[in-house]
Amino acid sequence: MLRHSSTLLIIAVALLCGLGLVMLASTGVWVRDLERPYHFVTRQSMMVVIGLGAAFFMAKLPIELIRKGLPYAYVVICIALALCFVPSVNVEEYGAKRWIKVPLIGQFQPSEAAKMIIVIALASWFARWQTEVHTFWRGFVLPSLIVAIPLGLIAAETDVGTALALAVTAGALMFCVGTRLRYMFPSAIAAMAGAAYYIYNDPNRWGRIEAWLDLENPVHQLDRGMQQWRALLALGNGGPWGVGLGNGVEKFGTLTFAHIDFIYPVIGEELGLPGTLGVIVCYVLIAVAGVGISLQAKQVFERCIALGLTCVIVVPAMVNIGVTTAVLPNDGLPLPFVSYGGTSLIFSLAAVGLLVGIHRRSQTAVVKSFPLGKEVRLAVRL
Repeated sequence: MLRHSSTLLIIAVALLCGLGLVMLASTGVWVRDLERPYHFVTRQSMMVVIGLGAAFFMAKLPIELIRKGLPYAYVVICIALALCFVPSVNVEEYGAKRWIKVPLIGQFQPSEAAKMIIVIALASWFARWQTEVHTFWRGFVLPSLIVAIPLGLIAAETDVGTALALAVTAGALMFCVGTRLRYMFPSAIAAMAGAAYYIYNDPNRWGRIEAWLDLENPVHQLDRGMQQWRALLALGNGGPWGVGLGNGVEKFGTLTFAHIDFIYPVIGEELGLPGTLGVIVCYVLIAVAGVGISLQAKQVFERCIALGLTCVIVVPAMVNIGVTTAVLPNDGLPLPFVSYGGTSLIFSLAAVGLLVGIHRRSQTAVVKSFPLGKEVRLAVRL
């Protein structure tokens, strides 16, 4: 099964992208005016084409070139994240400063690119200092600083969901590499305490927590808990088999952001349990394929990249599904490959291309190691 990891990965991603386009055609028409009813699905289709180009490019890009260009990419992404606070450059939406305006590109979300670059930076560090991953400075403090700079900038944009998902990804990568738990555990407790203090003193986020804990309260259903409450109604309305594609009613305006963060309940309402379970199965396949690619990689650098990029895709998906089913408090994370969002889709597909490239190189190495494995030799016994 490990030999077919990239095939499983491509199939799962293709199914999710196809489902995303179908659901955007169903939900987007109610967001835009009737003159442009398929604005979102048309634009997302263009992003899929660009993302496939990025995936092909990353699959063919030599791993040595990625490693050499990493310092420059790290500096550039930190500058791009800092530009989110410059008034003449940033684009503020719903109180969040997550986007910047880039000439010839348009609106761009640097945090999506930062995910890949942080993972590659950690992989490069641990590949260089393999024998010191158990030490305090080179195994924990310095790699933590590599993550902390862009992570702090992302959190300051009020993109707390992305920051938490990225912190989980970095923690998982450091744990798998071999960083000692006696260093990681106290730091994780301190980080969670700091996050709890921040959320408690932020009226908007603490209000979301209170609404999440009491969604059946009519006051919350009309205020901060409305999205999650309407999402539960959509899932309940769909039942086991759904009401049929295009026949959902919550997307008409009561379920806000039905084409972005809350597209999963619309899938449940219109396609029922087969649709929602199918999405979960696809992400499970992505996780299995990503781990399989990591296990087959021949270099520590590639192995860490594969594991980190798998977490970059799967962790936000887990959070999004948890939020839309009211298992977790509300936070604005899109569903990878399915939700509307050009930057997220392009860099997610680029991550998939890099995973496929790593798997292809590992399989080529196996073939070259045994060039005569399939030859038959005949000998005459005397």
